[in-house]
Amino acid sequence: MTRILGIDPGSRITGFGIIEVQGRQLSYVTSGCIRVQDAPLAEKLQQIFDNLSQVIRQYHPTEAAIEQVFMAKNADSALKLGQARGVAMVAASTHALSVAEYSARQIKQAVVGHGGALKEQVQHMVMTLLSLSAKPQADAADGLAVAMCHANTMQSLVSQLGANKRRRGRVR
Repeated sequence: MTRILGIDPGSRITGFGIIEVQGRQLSYVTSGCIRVQDAPLAEKLQQIFDNLSQVIRQYHPTEAAIEQVFMAKNADSALKLGQARGVAMVAASTHALSVAEYSARQIKQAVVGHGGALKEQVQHMVMTLLSLSAKPQADAADGLAVAMCHANTMQSLVSQLGANKRRRGRVR
C-alpha cells in the first residue's frame, strides 16, 4: 500500500490531499487547506512548513507530489509561490519523503483527461473518482489531483516495466 501526499502550494492557501493506493484502487484519506495568517513572508513560510509537517506526522504518507511553478504575470507573486513551494518540498523531504513534481497540465490531463481543464472540472472529477459525497474546496481538490496524478504516473511506469520484462522474456 502506498499513501501519497499531494500538495498545491500557495503563499496564502496551500492545498493538500492524501490518498491511498492499493493496486489500481485509489482511496481518499484526508484533504484540506493551510490558510496562513497575515504576517511577514518568513512567518507565512514557517506556518506552511509547520502545518504540512503536522499533516505528515499525523497521516504518515510514504510519497509526496507537488505542482510545479508556472509563470505568472506578476513576478512578485511567482517568487512568493516558488518560496511556498520550496518550503513544502523541504517539509516533505525533512520527513524522508521523495517528492515528485508535475505541471498543472500533467495533473489536469491525468485527472480530467485534458490539460486545459477548469478548476471546477478538476473538483468534479476528484469527487467522482474518489467517491466523495461533496466537492472538496478548490485548493484541497487540487492537492488531491496532484496525488492522483502521481498515482497514475507510478502505475503507468510499473505497467511499462512489466510489459518490457514480458517482451524480453519472449525474445529469448
